Amino acid sequence: MKRARFTEEQIIGVLKEHEAGAKTADLARKHGVSEATLYNWKSKYGGMDVSEAKRLKALEDENARLKKLLAEAMLDSAALRELLHKKMVGPAAKREGVAHLQAVMGLSERRACTLVSADRTMIRYQSRRVPDTALREQIRVLANERKRFGYRRLFILLRQGGESSGINRIYRIYREEGLTVRKRRARRRAVGTRAPILVEATANARWSLDFVHDQFAYGRRFRILNVVDDVTRECLAAIPDTSISGRRVARELTTLIERRGKPGLIVSDNGTEFTSNAMLSWAQDHRIQWHFIAPGKPMQNGFCESFNGRMRDELLNETLFLGLNHARAKIANWVSDYNHKRPHSALAYQTPAAYAANLSATCDRLRNPDQLRRSHVAHIAPDGVKSLETLIADG
Repeated sequence: MKRARFTEEQIIGVLKEHEAGAKTADLARKHGVSEATLYNWKSKYGGMDVSEAKRLKALEDENARLKKLLAEAMLDSAALRELLHKKMVGPAAKREGVAHLQAVMGLSERRACTLVSADRTMIRYQSRRVPDTALREQIRVLANERKRFGYRRLFILLRQGGESSGINRIYRIYREEGLTVRKRRARRRAVGTRAPILVEATANARWSLDFVHDQFAYGRRFRILNVVDDVTRECLAAIPDTSISGRRVARELTTLIERRGKPGLIVSDNGTEFTSNAMLSWAQDHRIQWHFIAPGKPMQNGFCESFNGRMRDELLNETLFLGLNHARAKIANWVSDYNHKRPHSALAYQTPAAYAANLSATCDRLRNPDQLRRSHVAHIAPDGVKSLETLIADG
């Protein structure tokens, strides 16, 4: 601010001389100012003494300061309105907010950092992290192939492919790429205690049956008969057709038993296909125990209902079926992928086929304790000591 040549005391002194009878031209020449300046002084300070002039000066300074504060407050309010729809949480969001205020409002970095409560060193920080271009592309391609997989299953698939990154890094990239799967609406939960479903830990201990409905591109509806092993979580059959009667269900189960073996128990709802005379006769002829869940309690058939949800989420909602043959091919491919490639969270992210193989090997070892004991003795024999089989062979 330019400093004034004359103070209030000096100006009032000049005006006093003018009031005493000095001519305007003489005063202007004497003090080195123009006559217009003298008239301006007279309009502003005429009739005042020194104390009144000082008070007027103080009021003018206070008024200027208040105007400046008001302008700054209005500018801050306008800047905050610019950030009204931005969530200022995290360093990245604050950097974006500061850049926006600097570009749109013309604020300085210091002022913008004050408004968003950010440290200037944090705003100026430049990441030295090596770009994850290849990994990002791999995750993006994998997520596009598996549209309904979350980051945990993608992490398992990446590990199976040889990727050594941890799950936290995969989750960070997964979020940054915007690959988060849309969650379903929350369902009403049952209130009360639940008793666990007791199932023997062997394959074919219990099967679950249920139907899933969908429609073709031209509007005709069809249904899919799903058969699930409750222990290994394998999909034993997924049979699509426009009409599946009780006799058809009996024929498909007979074929499945010839290929896989007889189950200890079959669980289903009270659909007409399962309660028909054909199915009752078939269960009696094959001496298979059939359990019907309580009406209106689908959670009692939870294993198959969970499988139906995965099929609906990952296949039916993502595929437009052109006809029955197209549906059969797509469903067969998905079932094969489900059994042999898709990691299952309930099986410690193993595939159902791998879990079934490990379970069968464990059951075989438990059925042959002599073989298990011989292998254990041979494994723990110390150096220089022959195993039991070697001693018997040597006589």
